[in-house]
Amino acid sequence: MIVHPLVMVAIYAFVLSAVLSAKFDGIDNRYAYAIYLTSGILGWTLFSDIISRSLNLFVGNADLLKKMKVPKIALPAVTAGTCLIGHGLLLAAILVIFAFLGHPPSATLLWVPVITAVLLLFSLGLGLVIAVLNVFIRDIAQIVPIVLQFLFWFTPIVYPLTIIPEHLRWALQFNPVYPAIKAYHDVLAYQQQPDLAALAVMAAIGIVFAVLGLWLVRQASSEMVDVL
Repeated sequence: MIVHPLVMVAIYAFVLSAVLSAKFDGIDNRYAYAIYLTSGILGWTLFSDIISRSLNLFVGNADLLKKMKVPKIALPAVTAGTCLIGHGLLLAAILVIFAFLGHPPSATLLWVPVITAVLLLFSLGLGLVIAVLNVFIRDIAQIVPIVLQFLFWFTPIVYPLTIIPEHLRWALQFNPVYPAIKAYHDVLAYQQQPDLAALAVMAAIGIVFAVLGLWLVRQASSEMVDVL
């Protein structure tokens, strides 16, 4: 849960810090790139972990669903709990690293639970929809990892927003996970208040996905067991 994202951060930081270290004027630290990168990876890891686990939420538990009468809503609840534990441990490790790098947390750290709750709601809602679709359309399992890889590079995590030409930044409004990643950057790296309006929109979209996902589970409950 912790080692993989931290190793990824270390690799990117080692390879790219010399190139991008001068492009983070808002972070007064010689390790600005590592701090920026780690903050974004924290949010991305939670999102990608939930989506990846949700992909086979029902398909991977087919035997359990066939042999026992298990409330299907319990499966995403277990996924959320597991991912939150990993997220909390990774956050604790990152805070220790930040302190070691001379970037101790500030009062803006109190916004992290709010950002996490919004990202969790959005990720679970979207993941639940994907989980149901994957039961009936198995090609979804091949498409989602590709989409996640594209979305990772479409999100300013490894590179700063300033690298994107201003006339192309409008495209980020179509990136569903960008508001949460930017909020993690604002709170942890730049130590400022996040964009609450953008988070509110993301939360509203998350509620729509959650309602849609629960409706799909309820409507397709009996058919899912037969297909599985």
